[in-house]
Amino acid sequence: MADVSNELIYEILKSIQSRLDVIDGRLDGFDNRFNAMNTRLSALQTDIHAIHLELDGLQQSVQRIDARLTRVEARLNIIDEPAE
Repeated sequence: MADVSNELIYEILKSIQSRLDVIDGRLDGFDNRFNAMNTRLSALQTDIHAIHLELDGLQQSVQRIDARLTRVEARLNIIDEPAE
């Protein structure tokens, strides 16, 4: 059986430490990427919310225009009868 010396244990621990340093560096890279994606996702959410607000405003404008057009058609007696 091989003798286990302090030097052998020390070398193994150094190897493990260097591997952990590499893993830690990779995790930092993933963390940076995750934070960047999170920032982009938040910006995208803000943009989508702004688009929804704009579409709601447009829908309300269309509804007001439609109501006005209906009133004008009624006043001018030019309302089309629905086809049967």
